[in-house]
Amino acid sequence: MYKIKIGGIVNDSVVDGPGIRLTIFMQGCKKRCCGCHNPQLQNFEDGEYFTIQEIFNIAKSNPLLDGITFSGGEPFCQAQNLFYLAKMFKDNKYHLAIYSGYTFEEIINNEKFLPLLKLTDTLVDGPFILEKKNLQLKFCGSENQRIIDVQQSLQKDKIILDKNWY
Repeated sequence: MYKIKIGGIVNDSVVDGPGIRLTIFMQGCKKRCCGCHNPQLQNFEDGEYFTIQEIFNIAKSNPLLDGITFSGGEPFCQAQNLFYLAKMFKDNKYHLAIYSGYTFEEIINNEKFLPLLKLTDTLVDGPFILEKKNLQLKFCGSENQRIIDVQQSLQKDKIILDKNWY
């Protein structure tokens, strides 16, 4: 069974995307952005392993969820195992969003990241940049970050912003 290293789970988040979401915080990130919102999630040695079935069961136990958000840490550091969890969520009609310090362009050009991206509905991309911090932004922390409609972007072969999140 596939396992994911988790730093925390919030069941009923309203700040990690529209509606009520299950937010799963992955443990581990190589980016080390200055001013990181979750510096406690950077260390790969911390956190706890969960099977993908355990995480899926948490979501299924909450009938109020509008979607699932993978955050971090850095979700794409565990892209291969997260792919299987994402597939379970998508097979059960959940909206899937991912927050990543990588840009869409970096993700789409990485063969290890691409399968997970293809299951994603919305991507909040780009590193947090302290000098571009803006507390007025909805669902992102710095002005360089984009909220991308992944499926439309893949279909049209260009970045399409997710209007449902703005």
